[in-house]
Amino acid sequence: MKKLLRFIPIFLLIFILAACGTQQDSEKKVSDNKQETTQQDQAFPVTITDGTDKEITIDKKPEKIVSLLPSNTETAFALGLDKEIVGVSDFDNYPEQVQSKEKVGGQEFNVEKIISLKPDIVLADASQAHNSKDGLKQLEDSGIKVIAVNNASSFADTYKTIEMIGAATGTKEKADEIVDGMKAKVEEIKEKAAGISKGEQPNVWMEISAPPDIYTAGSGTFMNEMLEMLGAKNIAAAEEGWPKYSEEAAVKANPDVMIITYGYYVKDAVEQAYSRKGWEEVSAIKNKRVYSVDSDKVSRPGPRLVEGLEEMAKAIYPDTFK
Repeated sequence: MKKLLRFIPIFLLIFILAACGTQQDSEKKVSDNKQETTQQDQAFPVTITDGTDKEITIDKKPEKIVSLLPSNTETAFALGLDKEIVGVSDFDNYPEQVQSKEKVGGQEFNVEKIISLKPDIVLADASQAHNSKDGLKQLEDSGIKVIAVNNASSFADTYKTIEMIGAATGTKEKADEIVDGMKAKVEEIKEKAAGISKGEQPNVWMEISAPPDIYTAGSGTFMNEMLEMLGAKNIAAAEEGWPKYSEEAAVKANPDVMIITYGYYVKDAVEQAYSRKGWEEVSAIKNKRVYSVDSDKVSRPGPRLVEGLEEMAKAIYPDTFK
């Protein structure tokens, strides 16, 4: 968050100037200028290359921002851009302040509504640049800068996204701070997990939706990367993306640990997993090793990914990550 400048009352300033003379006044001005430069964080104009390899020049620090993705919104808030954000998608749910922001639609965003908010920039992503090309072009034609961040599916991609949004919004220094903090925390968790013997590294079943339509996380997802960081074995690692499994296949895989991500909309999801018929002999069920983690933290490319990794670590290795 940007630190607010503390202003000296005018009557006190007069006494200070009278007592200390113009030299200290000059020193104060230099100090204030340095503080102001830190707040601005970087010089404009800036030119960035977005997730579609398009060069975009931003003439001045954006004063109004619309975000079309929850992940971009989370990043923008983490960068201290609460006041600048004037519109968010219908799917935004974090942080709590998003509830007071104007909603501009979901996958099909409301072009007229966005234009009416008069944003300087719109934060989209590369998939929207392809699937919603006409709508984004209308925004650009109205004079709004549209920045399509890369489609992130890894921690490295997420770091780039945070840095890109930071560069575009005049908060590069804060973005670097966030990324450095994330990297440090990831290394801390990986180092601790590296001390766990191979015999203790479990087979893990990630469950994205409950029966009868069971989906899991394969390679190319944050969840698979997290399991790799923790030295755990993803049962669906050979599959790409979000494969659908039959109950028979899931049971046959016999996971040691089961992690579900839909507990936020399925009541008593963990208890329901323990009571499934036909799953009684699955190790994760017999040994009471079914856990629920926050879906957003393990799938949304933003600063909270590290929290998701830590939640996974605590579920898989409760004795090591207390």
